[in-house]
Amino acid sequence: MGRISVNDDFKTLCKNIKMSETVVRNIQSRYHAITKRINTDFWNITSDTAHSLYVGSYGRGTCIYSSDIDAIVELPWDEYQKYDAYSNNGQSALLGAVRSSLAKTYSMSKIGADGQVVDISFSDGVTFEIVPSFKYSDGSYCYPDTHNGGSWQDMNPKTEISAFNGRNQLANGNLKRLCQMLRAWKDKNVVLMNGILLDTIAYRFMQNYKYAAESYVYYDWLSRDCFKYIYENADKDYWLKPGSSERVYKQISFKRNAKQAYELSVDAINAATDDYYYTWHDKWRKIYGTKFPSI
Repeated sequence: MGRISVNDDFKTLCKNIKMSETVVRNIQSRYHAITKRINTDFWNITSDTAHSLYVGSYGRGTCIYSSDIDAIVELPWDEYQKYDAYSNNGQSALLGAVRSSLAKTYSMSKIGADGQVVDISFSDGVTFEIVPSFKYSDGSYCYPDTHNGGSWQDMNPKTEISAFNGRNQLANGNLKRLCQMLRAWKDKNVVLMNGILLDTIAYRFMQNYKYAAESYVYYDWLSRDCFKYIYENADKDYWLKPGSSERVYKQISFKRNAKQAYELSVDAINAATDDYYYTWHDKWRKIYGTKFPSI
């Protein structure tokens, strides 16, 4: 029987839950193809890099092997004027136009257009959610919402990403890895929290966490203390997004899940001796799933 190594076990977990290089290359290839199609049809240029931006968990660098990919595609303001002039739900018509454009490149893929996004579902399980947007002079964006007859909404993902990256740098890269681990917990235990809520809570936790910048050796404590934080704050209705005053609301209670994860992590830490080698791995695998190494 080998010795328990917090450093090695959590380093392996973080490696296992990351997207593979093959998946990343496929994502980048599709992103450039989507960008080129939008630029060809709406800007009359063939650039595969201009007028697009990764957002969501991929843009924040917190996605894992099972994540969807969110991206903004910027359109000319005359397109806004065109669809804003519609008497009824020009936003839906705009999504339809972007859908038709992308279908030229991905005619064999399932493409939907509803709400705020055009989504492309690929055969390997990856889904791109494309948000057509119009860029303001301050770098923020206006985007369509087809619900309730149609409206325009505002967002500023660059500010959010910048704040997130800054906190991650202060935390020695641990913030993004924590967010990825929380996604593994979410998937293993069917925790009803979306990605931005997970990332926002992790961001707020790491702001004042005294071990925020420590090495993998502290990741068992990091896990335990984060689950305790989630549990103790689970009754809040909302949290503020990084870099903004925008609210991220809780939809369904996750208090029981957080309490269970906290208790399991306490049990695992208490079992972190050679005599309880099996218990250590079993408890963490109940939290993070089979991506956590076995014996």
